[in-house]
Amino acid sequence: MSPYLYGSTLLIQLHPLDNPIWSALNSLEKNKNQGNADVAYFSPEISPFAAVSEWNGASMQKLLNGLPKDRSFSTLIAHPIQFNESWEIIFELMLFQMICTEPFFVEKNGLDIRKLSNEHIPEMLELTALTKPGPFLQRTIDFGNYHGVFENNRLVSMAGERLHLEKFTEISAVCTHPNALGKSYAAVLMSIILKQILQSGRTAFLHVRNDNMRAIKMYERLGFKHRADIFFTVFKPIQ
Repeated sequence: MSPYLYGSTLLIQLHPLDNPIWSALNSLEKNKNQGNADVAYFSPEISPFAAVSEWNGASMQKLLNGLPKDRSFSTLIAHPIQFNESWEIIFELMLFQMICTEPFFVEKNGLDIRKLSNEHIPEMLELTALTKPGPFLQRTIDFGNYHGVFENNRLVSMAGERLHLEKFTEISAVCTHPNALGKSYAAVLMSIILKQILQSGRTAFLHVRNDNMRAIKMYERLGFKHRADIFFTVFKPIQ
């Protein structure tokens, strides 16, 4: 982050990954933005994410006025948000944001790896409901580039892309069925996606629970490093 002056006030210029939802919905995910110039959010079938540019008092009022009142939302931001009595806070969690500038690839021969498409959505929803890697909904696949490992024609591991920014691509929905753990499936799938992100000229990043040491160690083996603590909050406007 770097400071800059606006009038006589010292402001902080945030890195785009400090407010990744706003950054994505105002760049490469702009076609998915259901909001306006002040408030950005996804369709409820794609993602629960919503964001504003600064998360200050004025922006929070615009958020309250601009969001539908019949659903909950979530956000990712590099600082705590002060919600007032107009909001119901459903869930809060600290995440690590990790970034990969020097990737290490894992390869494994003989796996049944497939590019996932609409026909796989029921299996993807079943696997993510079981493993809970983060929000995954009926049209989350619209973010694109999901791959899976199959055993006996059954999806047992998957990973894909989610938020796309000008210089960064998020890897998300990394999960493996409990009966298929320990086979490096997730690392192999992430390596495939990492190579494609690198070829696109972007840098890969991801979010992980700060207490999920098994996942963090795998990500570190692939070259990911901690970049920032990120606050994940699920909230809803009070009608």
